[in-house]
This record gives sequence, C-alpha cells and structure tokens, in this order.
Amino acid sequence: MALVFRFAARSDVGKVRSKNDDSAYAGRYLAVVADGMGGHAGGNIASASTVLDLVHLDRKDYDGDAGTHLADEIQTANSLLSELVSSNPQLAGMGTTVTAMLLNGEQISFAHIGDSRAYRLKDGVFEQISVDHTFVQRLIEEGRLKPEEAEIHPHKNVLMRVLGDVDASPELDLSTFDAAPGERWLLCSDGLNAVLDDAAIERVVRETADLSACVNTLVDLTLAGGSPDNVTIVVVDVDTATPEDLRTAALTALPPARQAAGEKGDGAPAGDADGDAPGAAIRADVIREDLSSRPHTLVGSAALATETGQIPIVTQRSTERRAAVMLTHKAPPADTADDEADDDSPRPRRRWLFPAALALMALILAAVLALGYVWTQTRYYVATFDNRVAIYNGVAQTLGPIPLSHVDQTTDIPVSSLPQFQRNRLENTLAARDLEHAQNIVQDLRRSLRALPCPPESDPSPSASPSPSSSATESASPEPSASPSGRASAEPSPSATAEPSASASASENAEPGEPAVCGGIIQ
Repeated sequence: MALVFRFAARSDVGKVRSKNDDSAYAGRYLAVVADGMGGHAGGNIASASTVLDLVHLDRKDYDGDAGTHLADEIQTANSLLSELVSSNPQLAGMGTTVTAMLLNGEQISFAHIGDSRAYRLKDGVFEQISVDHTFVQRLIEEGRLKPEEAEIHPHKNVLMRVLGDVDASPELDLSTFDAAPGERWLLCSDGLNAVLDDAAIERVVRETADLSACVNTLVDLTLAGGSPDNVTIVVVDVDTATPEDLRTAALTALPPARQAAGEKGDGAPAGDADGDAPGAAIRADVIREDLSSRPHTLVGSAALATETGQIPIVTQRSTERRAAVMLTHKAPPADTADDEADDDSPRPRRRWLFPAALALMALILAAVLALGYVWTQTRYYVATFDNRVAIYNGVAQTLGPIPLSHVDQTTDIPVSSLPQFQRNRLENTLAARDLEHAQNIVQDLRRSLRALPCPPESDPSPSASPSPSSSATESASPEPSASPSGRASAEPSPSATAEPSASASASENAEPGEPAVCGGIIQ
C-alpha cells in the first residue's frame, strides 16, 4: 500500500523577536522543522541552510534504509554549516535544531536533535515522540528536577545537542515507526510549547480535522498568549496515495545544469542584512525551479531565502548543493553514433590519464589528512586517564587505529571523588577552545570537590566513653579520649556522647534531593 503525507505548515516571527530564525518544509514524503539559535547571529542562516539541504529527500522508493539516508543528509548539513562558519567568522556560534520525518513505503524514519518537538496522534493516543535535548530535561531524567519545576528553571532553554558550530559530532535520536492511514503528526519549534501546554495542543490536534485550520489555530493561540519566540508548526496526516500523487512523485527532478550555472540573469539581485549580494536572486530562482517540481510548503527563513534571495549565503550554498547532487545521478546514455566514433578512435595516449588522476587524488587526500591532523592538535578536551582527570591535546576520535589525541597534562583529581553528574560529563569528554580553557575546566572540577557533602563524623570508640561506674580518679585521668570531631582530648568530657556537629546533623536531616551543606558551600 502506497502512503503519502497530506500537509500544512505556518511560521510566525512572534510578538517579541525582530527576525524569524525558524524554517520548515512539508511535502508528500518529507516533513522537517529547524529552529535556529536566536541568540546568535546567523540563526536564520543555520535553519534555512539545513532545511534546504534536506528538501531533495522528498521522494519515494529509497534503496535500502531511508533512515540511513535521512541521518547521513543531516550530518552533511551539519558539515556545511561548519564550512559556512569557517568562511564567515561572523557566523561563529550559530546552530539549529532539526526534527524530521521521512516516509518510505509503510514506514516513517524519524530523526531529532535539539528542543523542537514531534507529537503523534494514532489510534486515539496523543503522545510526544521526541525528547528535548536540554539541560533541564537531563536533570529531570536524573531525578534532580521535577517536570513542573523545569518550566520556571533559569536554564530551561540551554541546549545540550544541536547542529552547527560545535566541536562534537552531532548525536541524533533516530527511530523508525510503522505508518498507517489516519495517523497525524505535529512538528513544531519550542515557540509553541513555550506558550501552550500539551493538553491545549492535543485538544486542537484532535478536534480540528482540516490541516490548515489546525495549523492556523495553534499559531493564533500562541500569538494570543504573547508568543515571546518564533513559532513554526507543521501538521501532516498519513494517507493512502492516489494515482495523481504517484504521477507527481514521478515528475520530481533536479534543475537543468544550465540553470544551476546561473543562465537566468534577468532578476535583480537582492541583499541580506549585511548588504547587497549580486547573483542572490539568480540562485533563489534556481532553488524555486527545483522545488516547483513537487507539491510542498516552505515557511520561515528558508522561504525568505528561496522566494526573495534575501539570505544570499543560503541560496548560494543550496545551489551548489543541488549541482553536487545532480552529478551523483546517472547521466543519459550517449548517442550510438558517438559511441561508435569513440570506439574507432585511438586510445593509447589516454592511458596515462587514469594513473595520473589517481596519483593526484592520493596527493590531495594526503594533504587533506595532514592539514586535518595539524588542526586536531590545536584542540583540547578534558577526560579521564588512569582514573584521574586529565587534559588531552587533540580530538576524541580515531582515524582507524590511529588516535587523534594524547594526554597533555594529568591532574591529582580522582574521578571517583567527583559528583556523579561531573563523572558523566567526563565520560562524554569536555571540549575546550584552547589549553587555558581546558585548565579552567579542571579548576571548576577541583572546586566541585570542595563542594562535596561533608563525610560522616567518626563514631566515638566505646572504650573512650566514660563508664557510669568510672571512679572520680578515672574521670580525672588525663588519658586522651576520642571526641566526635576525631581530635584527641585530655579532658574527660561528656563530648564522647555529645550531639553530632551542626553540619553532620544538617546532612542527616536533609530531605532526599536537597543539597547538602559542607563548610558553607552548597552542593
């Protein structure tokens, strides 16, 4: 049974933001939402570039696992973001979330990173499919924070995993679900759930049959609630494909090579926030030509880049991406007459081209590997070595059997003495910008040792306690006796049976989950 998505999407800048950092795409086989990091210059570029890098996946009948294709393309989009940052330092720090679903046959491949969300309504059950990759969600999973407390936590918007300008390779949540006609999915940026709770979202998704009305209602309710952030929503219904759906899917094609080269040059170039960018309108026209081959809805910054060319760096990158993808497709067979003419022509003089090309590729590969290794030696991270905290020079990766890092400095901090959450962070490695940053991380870990709960007071030895039958002479004896503080005392004192110290009492009386106090430092 052939299945397709019926879809609707909408994006709004909200009541507070000055620009829209969200992007989204919905088509017959692909739906994706990306929320650019609004606190950084280039959040709109990150989301638009990522979404436009994925739209060519909107097709049917994948060879092999469609989820692998989806994950690979997201990783490629992340690499392209890194290239953008390398060539445009003003974009440093930009990033984006991605929540995407790809329909192939009767299965949905799902990929997620960040705090955008995916909900599903199936067989009468409404549930959140995605998991927020946020600091507060990690605290909830560790039992250190209640869900209702997360809503007012000062760091509730701190992301632990995103695409973009980050040192570590992105860790995606990947899943596969069986698809059935009638189920409904909702993808959204966090601008929706920041205003509406899950119950309100569920009510609209359940009660609004029309997809466009469902999307518009959710956005309007968010705006009415103040909408402090951009809000972007995609709603899709899984449906049985019609003959018309299959015909339009077969027409999906890449733009001609002459268009990718910019043959159409009569459009006026549009500029971005940094000024005019000649050729932006031409590149946007190429992207529009590609997208026109398939039914779809494109919203947010990706639509701004495509429809107006006002984000030239994205349109340029997307045009180059389409040209690269086009080269991977099989070229049409040449004319028979040309083949025969080639067969009759002498070829010995061309035999040296293949070895020369291989040698050149080997040299280029060696140069790239050498430069890559040199770059890794400018990086640092903090991890464990021989059960102690250590600073490593390099990156926490290997190239086959070759490690790309080595221990630069070891410390006297035992890993077993650190709090559990610090140990967990060390297991995943703590990336540093440079050696000084790595040393600062070590100092933070050292300070966390001072903030550990006080060790329990030593129990006084029974022999040290004065017996009720002790004589006056024995009581006055200068024999040292152990006090609860562990110090010897020459004076017989009831201190052997004294109450525990204030700090020990506080630690014993602390409720589960409350911080312990040690030396005035709260852990």
